[in-house]
Amino acid sequence: MGKVVGWLYEQECTVFRFVNLRCHSRFLTSFLGWMTHVGGARATVISTLLLCLFLPSPSRLWAIQSAIALVISHMPVHLIKKHYPRHRPYLSIPETKMLVLPLKDHSFPSGHTTAIFSVLTPFILHVPPLFIPLITLATLVGLSRIYLGHHYPSDVLVGALLGGGSGILVSILLG
Repeated sequence: MGKVVGWLYEQECTVFRFVNLRCHSRFLTSFLGWMTHVGGARATVISTLLLCLFLPSPSRLWAIQSAIALVISHMPVHLIKKHYPRHRPYLSIPETKMLVLPLKDHSFPSGHTTAIFSVLTPFILHVPPLFIPLITLATLVGLSRIYLGHHYPSDVLVGALLGGGSGILVSILLG
C-alpha cells in the first residue's frame, strides 16, 4: 500500500509542478490571481447572501440552497483539515512558485474549491444551460489554487466533490 501511495503522490507532484512551474505567464498570473478570490469566503458568502435577498422566486430558493450547501460543505472541510493535516505544497516542494502570501492552515481539502462548487451546484442543477459557464468558473477557481501554489490537485478534487456533493444533497432535500 505504501508504494501505491508514494506513486500517487509522485504523480500528483508532477501535475502540480506542471501547473505551478511550467504554465506561467503574466496573463495567467493576473487572471488566476483574481479568479482565486471568487471562491474565497468573502466572495461566496456576500454573493450568496445578495442572491438570497434580491433574486425573485423560484431563483431565491436556489440561492437559499446555495447558502445552506456552503455552510454544510465547510463542516467536513474543517474536520478534515484538523484531523488529517497535510502540508501545503510550498512547504513540501521547494521550487514552488508562491504568488500570494503563504497560508497558515492545512492544504487538504481546498476550501475555496469546496465553496465555489457548493454555491454553484444548485444553480447548475436547476438551470442546466448554465452548466458549462458555471462549471468552467468553478474549475478555474480550483485550477487557480494549484497555479498559485496553495494546493495539490487532490486537494482541489476533494474540494470539488465535497462542494458539489453538498450542493446536490441540499438541492434534493429542499427541491
